Amino acid sequence: MVAGAMATVLAVDDDVRNLRLIKRCLEPAGFQVQAASDGEEAVNAVRAHTPDLILLDVLMPKFDGFAVCEQVRAFSKVPIIVVTGVGADDDKVRGLDLGADDYLTKPFSPRELVARVKAVLRRASREEAGLPQPAYEYEGLVVDFEKNIMTMGGTELALTRTEHKLLLLFARNAGRVLTPDQILERVWGQEYVGESHLLRVTMGRLRQKLNDDPREPRFIQTRPGIGYCLVKPEELVGAHAAVA
Repeated sequence: MVAGAMATVLAVDDDVRNLRLIKRCLEPAGFQVQAASDGEEAVNAVRAHTPDLILLDVLMPKFDGFAVCEQVRAFSKVPIIVVTGVGADDDKVRGLDLGADDYLTKPFSPRELVARVKAVLRRASREEAGLPQPAYEYEGLVVDFEKNIMTMGGTELALTRTEHKLLLLFARNAGRVLTPDQILERVWGQEYVGESHLLRVTMGRLRQKLNDDPREPRFIQTRPGIGYCLVKPEELVGAHAAVA
């Protein structure tokens, strides 16, 4: 799968106007766009046509985007971006926890839509091919996956084992929002899911060592009510000419 090289996006939305807008945004960027207007049609389309990515609205008839996500994840690893309304933080968390790869908030710009689709496809393509990830490098922070070394300005960071695991998780998922429960499960283990205070304390220590002010973060962004995301420079996009 090569992002943008005639990759097929299945757009799922019960509003025909939104489907038209998505087509107008993605097709000039080199994507083929298939459409489904409800959850049942979406699941059948995934089984029949195997799209490269699903752009999935949450609010739909028959069964909603969460049910679609859950059913699709039972038989496919196809990347999924859930689309939610402004302020629907619980929906974003639920979608990510059900296996979605990313989310978009309405209204979004055509530029943001295209950039997010390309970013998710790039990650999926690399994971599918089993390719090694290049080192994460940004603003003096380097996470070398091959050597398992983390440096700031050329000096190795003095991290605890847990802080090291936490930063490694963020670096491997740069540009992807991770919910607190996803982080707790992967860093500490399933039995720690729900222990949000433990994550907050460790995040505070890690940010201190990165000299990363949470009020104006350079590296780890907090998405209030949703989770955390390590900045990936090439995926930072503006929000202009919003799509409803």
